[in-house]
Amino acid sequence: MTDITASLELIKRGADELLIEADLVEKLKTGRPLRVKAGFDPTAPDLHLGHTVLINKLRHFQELGHQVLFLIGDFTGMIGDPSGKNTTRPPLTREQVLDNARTYQDQVFKILDPAKTEVCFNSSWMEALGASGMIRLAAQHTVARMLERDDFSKRYSAQQPIAIHEFLYPLCQGYDSVALKADIELGGTDQRFNLLVGRELQKHYGQAPQCVLTMPLLEGLDGVNKMSKSLGNYIGIYEPPNEIFGKVMSISDDLMWRYYDLLSFRGAEEIKGLREAIVGGRNPRDVKVMLAQELVARFHGQAAAGAALEDFEARFQRNAIPDDIPEVSLPGGVEGVSISAVLKQAGLTASTSEALRMIDQGGVRLNGDKLSEKGLVLKAGEVVVLQVGKRKFARVSVV
Repeated sequence: MTDITASLELIKRGADELLIEADLVEKLKTGRPLRVKAGFDPTAPDLHLGHTVLINKLRHFQELGHQVLFLIGDFTGMIGDPSGKNTTRPPLTREQVLDNARTYQDQVFKILDPAKTEVCFNSSWMEALGASGMIRLAAQHTVARMLERDDFSKRYSAQQPIAIHEFLYPLCQGYDSVALKADIELGGTDQRFNLLVGRELQKHYGQAPQCVLTMPLLEGLDGVNKMSKSLGNYIGIYEPPNEIFGKVMSISDDLMWRYYDLLSFRGAEEIKGLREAIVGGRNPRDVKVMLAQELVARFHGQAAAGAALEDFEARFQRNAIPDDIPEVSLPGGVEGVSISAVLKQAGLTASTSEALRMIDQGGVRLNGDKLSEKGLVLKAGEVVVLQVGKRKFARVSVV
């Protein structure tokens, strides 16, 4: 049991919930490589660090000798996953889905071992299922069970529309597990309902039900909302090295540990040691630099990480930005908030007119660079470091 205990420790690191642990222990006892599934709908062309929380966990399974099933939902992507949404998602065209899927394959192997990864497309079995097969699949679940799902329940109670095709999404995702004979499926905490549908469908089709491992949803740069391209609070893994480095350095010291736990490949004991070092007086910025370098190196190489550090030091440290600058959260609303209003509300200027005057005079810096765009609008999810004159600083999060 020692090897299994060690495996479980790595599997559960950073995870939110494992269902059912006893079942997974029995699967591990067989000694065979498990089939570990995670699905990604290619709804946008680029992956961000929030997506990599699951991909990092898949890598943990590969380190333990298991086979990863990286499922690209080219069929379900045209439906649109309703998880966590309060409105119906607009479906994508086939061409959009396929274009995005190609970039996914290029990006995931920055993390996963290609030799232990099987890339699958669910159109290969969902299209073969046909209309009659889809009706038989739909017969395996009731409307009452669907309405047990939190987001569906809230929308139904609020008399917000729920399209019929949205009810089909959990069934299609569950059928993916049947087609792939998955032993375990990974997903975010907002996927729990869908993952459990997979267990039930596998039982119906005479298969051993998969175990379910849910991972936390990574907060974006604002430290509040789930990392999302639509909110603008994301770090894309194919962004330029300097952008990734600067964005990581912009997160709060508390959020840094969340990123370490979910994104870093450093061992748990090493991360614990870093925490203790900060308690003992080490500068948190130094530890954040280590995280920023690790993430840049993963996607762009070690040389790019070194160059990004040099650029950061040139733009920030040489501008004498202090370590303990005030942190301010401002509501962004639907349309965002103007930079002049941000400067006033953050207490950096006495009025918006003074803010505009300081910008005109070249006395405002945004993320270390002189700001000249008076019409700049910051959107919800953005995090910036602002400087007015030589001594006024603030780290502003728009929420």
